[in-house]
Amino acid sequence: MHKQPTHIQVRGARVHNLKNIDVDIPLHQITAIAGVSGSGKSSLALGVLYAEGSRRYLEALSTYTRRRLTQAEKAEVDEIRYIPAALALHQRPSVPGVRSTFGTATELLNSLRLMFSRLGSHRCPNGHYVKPTLSVAAEKEIVCPVCGAHFRGPSAEDLAFNSHGACPTCQGTGWVQTVDESTLVPNEDLTIDEGAVLPWQTLMWSLMKDIAREMGVRTDVPFKDLTPKEKDIVFHGPAVKKNIIYQNKTSGAAGDMDFTYFNATYTVENALSKVKDEKGMKRVEKFLKTEICPDCHGTRLSKTARSSLLRGISLDQACEMTLHELVQWVQTVPDSLSEEMKPMAQSICDSFLHVAKRLLDLGLGYLTLDRAASTLSTGERQRMQLARAVRNRTTGVLYVLDEPSIGLHPANIEGLSGVMDDLIADGNSVILVDHDTHILKHADWMIELGLQAGANGGTLLTQGTISDIEKNPSSIIGPFLAQDAKRIRPVISDIFALGSIHMTTGPIHTVKPLDVRFPKGRLSVVTGVSGSGKTTMILESLIPALQAQIDHQPLPNPVLTLECDGIEQVKLIDATPIGINVRSTVATYANVHNELRKVFSKTDEAKDQQLKPGAFSYNTGKLRCPTCDGTGTISLDVQFLPDVEITCPDCHGTRYNEQANHIHWTNTKGKSYTLPEIMAMSVDQALDACTGLKIVEKRLQVLHDLGLGYLTLAEQTPGLSGGEAQRLKLASEMRRPQTNSLFVFDEPTIGLHPLDVQTLLQVFQTLIEQGATVIVIEHDLDVIHNADYIVDMGPGGGIDGGTIIATGTVDDIKNTKKSITGKYL
Repeated sequence: MHKQPTHIQVRGARVHNLKNIDVDIPLHQITAIAGVSGSGKSSLALGVLYAEGSRRYLEALSTYTRRRLTQAEKAEVDEIRYIPAALALHQRPSVPGVRSTFGTATELLNSLRLMFSRLGSHRCPNGHYVKPTLSVAAEKEIVCPVCGAHFRGPSAEDLAFNSHGACPTCQGTGWVQTVDESTLVPNEDLTIDEGAVLPWQTLMWSLMKDIAREMGVRTDVPFKDLTPKEKDIVFHGPAVKKNIIYQNKTSGAAGDMDFTYFNATYTVENALSKVKDEKGMKRVEKFLKTEICPDCHGTRLSKTARSSLLRGISLDQACEMTLHELVQWVQTVPDSLSEEMKPMAQSICDSFLHVAKRLLDLGLGYLTLDRAASTLSTGERQRMQLARAVRNRTTGVLYVLDEPSIGLHPANIEGLSGVMDDLIADGNSVILVDHDTHILKHADWMIELGLQAGANGGTLLTQGTISDIEKNPSSIIGPFLAQDAKRIRPVISDIFALGSIHMTTGPIHTVKPLDVRFPKGRLSVVTGVSGSGKTTMILESLIPALQAQIDHQPLPNPVLTLECDGIEQVKLIDATPIGINVRSTVATYANVHNELRKVFSKTDEAKDQQLKPGAFSYNTGKLRCPTCDGTGTISLDVQFLPDVEITCPDCHGTRYNEQANHIHWTNTKGKSYTLPEIMAMSVDQALDACTGLKIVEKRLQVLHDLGLGYLTLAEQTPGLSGGEAQRLKLASEMRRPQTNSLFVFDEPTIGLHPLDVQTLLQVFQTLIEQGATVIVIEHDLDVIHNADYIVDMGPGGGIDGGTIIATGTVDDIKNTKKSITGKYL
C-alpha cells in the first residue's frame, strides 16, 4: 500500500527573481512565507504554487471546458509533485461591478430575500397587509381578508434588484444618469454660430443652429445675452419639423429639406441611447451627471419589492442596517411568528447567521448589506472571499492567502487565525504570505526568503517551525517573532509644546460628535478596530476642513470648528495606485527620466544626430519603439478570449528603437551605458551606474532610503503594491523643509516587513525633524509603540464605535480599561 504524500515538493523554482530554489511544503498545515518586500514571497506563493495548482486542475478538465478558460502558462520550475488544486485569495481582489453589494457578494442577501418572501407580511393590490402563514410561505394564492382580492406573494426572485425586483427607473443600480445642463454651454461668451452649444458641435449636425434661428433664437449674439425664452428653446425646445434650405459645402449644390429640431438636452439623451462602445460613451459622458435614483432613493428595489414587511420593516430598511444590527434583528425573527412557522423560520435564519458569524469574526460587522462592493477596501474584499472559502466546506484544496492581515486590528487577527484553522480542520492546506508577526506565529511551518529584495532576493534563507526560526542566527524575521514591539524614537515630555490642531465635529455616518486635539510637530497615531471611525475623522473631516481653511473657504460638514497653528499645507500619502496608464514608470514619477534625457542629449553621438532631450521620451520622442508605441507591450486580440498582453517582440520591453542602443553615456568610473540599459536597472543598480550625475544620484538615493532600491526604473507605477506606491509618493517630499506641513498616512505599513517598518519610522522622524506634523492611521503595534501621541477610537466598529476612547501616550492607552488597542499594547 502506498504511503500518503505529506509534502508538496518544489524543485528548481525560477519564477521572477527566485534563484532555482528547492522547498518541501507540508500538506494539511499552515505554511507561512516570510521575507522583506521584493524577496520573492509572492513569486513562490502565487507564481509557482498557485499557478501550478490551478493550471494542473484546469488541465484535468475536458478540452471543451478548457477552451472557455484563459490558458495558464506553465510556471518556470523543474518539478512540482503532490500539489493539490489551488485557490488564491489575492491581496488586491478585482474591483466588483456596479451591481455588486456587500449583501450580494457575501450571499447574505439571498437568505434575507428568502426570509422576506416566505416569512413576510405581503400587501394586496388594494393596499391591505396579509399576516404571514404557512400557505403564504408555500407560495399559494393569497386571498385578502379585508377586500377579498386574490394575489400571489413575491418569490425571492421578485425581491432581487438584479432581477424582477429592480427599480424600473434605474434598472436596479440605485443611480440615474441625467443631462448636466451646466455642461451644455461651457462658454457663455461665445455665440451659437461660434459653437456655444457644445453637444451640437460634437454629437449632432451643426444644422441645429439654423433650425434654432428659424425658431426665433438669435445665433449671432453671445449666449449670455439671450433672453430666458431663447435659452429655454436651446435647452428644452419642442421637436418641431422645420423646412431648411441648406448648401452642400463640397459640391456647392443647394436644396431644401424638412429637419426635426433636437434641443441641446435631447441631443445628449439621443446620443446616450445610441451608445455602443467605450468610445461613444466618452463623447457623451462629459454632458452627464450621476444622481441617486429619485424613485427608489438608491435602494435599487421597485416599489412592490419594498412593500413586503417582516417584523415591521421592509427589505430595503433591513439592508441599511449594519451586519451587527442585522444579526441581532434576525435572531428575533423566529419568535415573532406563529408556532407552525417557527421551524421553517429557524432554518432560513440559521443559514443567514452561519454566514454572518464568519464575517463578524473577520471584523466586517460594521458594513451594511446595501454598501456598494466597489467602495470596499482591498482588505475588506479579501476577507469577504475568505469567509466564502470557509463556508464552501471544501477538502483537499491548497489556499494561498496573500497578506490577509491588511487593514486588520490585532483583535480581528484572532478571527483570521480561526478561519485558517477551520480550513485545515476540513482537510485543506494553507499558504500564508504576510508580514504581521502575530499571524505568522500562528503557522505550523515557515519558509523565509531573502536576503534582500529584487535581483538580490529569491534565495532560501531559513525554514522550520516558528521556534526554529526564532533561534536561527541567519534569520531576519526571527528577532521580530521572538520579541515584542519596542520604541526606537526619542521620548518627548511636553507633547503640545509646539502648538496643536483642534477640531470639533457633528455626527457623520456611525461617528458621534467629536472633540479632538493633535500636537503640532509630533507623530500622532490614530488607532481602533476596523470601522471605528478613523477614516471618517481624519480623511473625511480633518483633511477637507484644513484644506478649506487654507483656501479661505467655509468649513465642510460635519466640521464645526477648527483651530490649526499655522498649518499651510496638507499632504495625504495613501496607498491608491499611482498613474492610470502604462506610461507612468518609477523613473518618470521620481523625476529621474527627465534628467537622464538631458544627460543623453549632451553626448557626442546624440549631438551628431541632432537629438534633443525630447527625442529620448518613450511617450512622444522619435527614439521610441514604433511597434509598441513606447509602451513596451502589445495587446493581441484573441477571438472569444480576453486580450493577451505580450512583451513587444521588437524592443523586448525596453520601449526604445534600435537607434537608442547606439547612444552611450560614460560615468565617472569610465563605464558606458545606453538609456535602455539604465532603464532596465533596479534603483540600486542605477545608483551605482549613474555616478557623477548629482541630481539623479540624489533622487535615487531617496528611493533607496525608503526601501525601494529593488524596483526597476522602467517598472509601471499602476502595478506597484499599495505600500510601494505610498513610499514612492513620499520620495518627492523628502529633503524639503516642512515647517508648516501636515502629513497624513493611511495605513502605511501595508505590505511592509518589520525591518521596513523601522525604515518607515526613520522616515517619520526625518519629516518631524524638518518641522512637519505627522498623523498616521495604523494597526501596526510597532508604529503605535513609537507614537508621541495616540487617539484611540472605538470601542467597536460601526454603531458600536465612533467615539474617542482614549488619548495620550502609549502608557495612557495601556491603562485605559475600555481600549481594545490598549489590551494588545
